[in-house]
Amino acid sequence: MRQKAQLVDFLYFWLINNLSFMKKIILFISFFSGSGAWLSGQDTFSICAVDTITGEVGSAGASCIDASAIAGGVVIISDVHPGVGVIHTQSYWLSSNQNYAKSLMNVGLPPQQIIDSLVANDAQNNPGIRQYGIVDLFGTGARSAAFTGVNCLNYKNHILGYNYAIQGNILLGQQILDSMESRFLNTTGDLACKLMAAMQGAKVVGADTRCTTSGNSSLSSFLRTACPGGMILNLVVPQGPAGFEPIDSLQTLFDNVHNCSIPINCLSGISQAGNTEDFFVDVMPNPFSETTTLKITTKEKSNSMLEIFSGQGLPVMRENLKNKMEIVIEKKKLSSGIYFYKVTSDTGKMVSGKLVVL
Repeated sequence: MRQKAQLVDFLYFWLINNLSFMKKIILFISFFSGSGAWLSGQDTFSICAVDTITGEVGSAGASCIDASAIAGGVVIISDVHPGVGVIHTQSYWLSSNQNYAKSLMNVGLPPQQIIDSLVANDAQNNPGIRQYGIVDLFGTGARSAAFTGVNCLNYKNHILGYNYAIQGNILLGQQILDSMESRFLNTTGDLACKLMAAMQGAKVVGADTRCTTSGNSSLSSFLRTACPGGMILNLVVPQGPAGFEPIDSLQTLFDNVHNCSIPINCLSGISQAGNTEDFFVDVMPNPFSETTTLKITTKEKSNSMLEIFSGQGLPVMRENLKNKMEIVIEKKKLSSGIYFYKVTSDTGKMVSGKLVVL
């Protein structure tokens, strides 16, 4: 395997310097792409972060990787540990390196020690082509660390903050990372909102320079957050055609399931807007296997709208409840998985939360 990966690395750098021969050997390269070392994550910009107050951890990124290269695209770099931290392994991504990093976080090693071990024990003995960002919760504080190998392709760099790590390679320039950091630090709202703002900071044509000719920043994007009890958001835009902007598509999914003026409550997983002292929504049972009943309790007469979105933020159900205070949701309408429900009254009150179908 090591010899195969080394050959793939050689062919990639040879191609960069001999582009006129690209078409002649494209089939030959396709044969070797199965190793995962060439296709899987060498040009990426990403951010991982934690919230020391709520205990949330989060991960977001984008790249010119698309689902024709690897399922889900750039989300492959993201390893989220609820209540603990986040690991990003990028640039010549290898599952063996990522799994090794995961095992080190699982036994409680701090970010810098995890990175030191990754560099010393690289699966192909070639840490100079890797890039890492790691952040974790530590007591009432946070720890962060990052690594950019000297042989990552330019432009490459990383930025560290108290509770975040931002990293990228094959970038348009330092301005991409700086803009991500500025948006993250200067955006109000919870961790998810800050991560989404950081991604918008990188929405520049050719942010990942391979996407310059296609007129977008990247091909795939993702945003994931977790409370200590488990994953909250898992939004993935896997790919799109020339001119498609995955960060805008990610924003659409994000807006479907999250309102930045209403932070998620990590204790309940429920968000509320307006004066909801007399506007309650109960979902029983939740999780459910066959049916669940969504019951609205309110002192006012008003119509309500029920919306259900998939775990990826895609709309799957919308129903005007009019004056109904109860609705039974059948499993046959939803496959097993995690969903978000949102109930909005015509007086501006809103309650949303997670719905789990077994």
